[in-house]
Amino acid sequence: MEKVLYTDFVGTDSIIEKMLEQKEIKKAITRSNLYRFWAKVAGAKFAQKSRPYSMLAGGVMVIACENTIVAQELMLKKTQILVKFKPYLESLKLKVTDLRFDAKKWSVD
Repeated sequence: MEKVLYTDFVGTDSIIEKMLEQKEIKKAITRSNLYRFWAKVAGAKFAQKSRPYSMLAGGVMVIACENTIVAQELMLKKTQILVKFKPYLESLKLKVTDLRFDAKKWSVD
């Protein structure tokens, strides 16, 4: 019987390091971190009725809203929300130029 050597294994730390070097994964992690701040920026009232959905070209963040009323209220507060987002965006080195509120994107998990 031939002896099998198990010395060619790659450690998980090196696999994760290689994954984090990929531009798409870095971008996804950064966006995920930004989305976590939504509750602080939108406030308790809107945190449960809306959530970040995606990012579009040009720095447009799409926010899924529970219904059109929530979308309209958030639209009226858009400037205030962008101002509140500014410190988080600067720390993550991201640029969000506009917010788009969409009730059609809402789904209950």
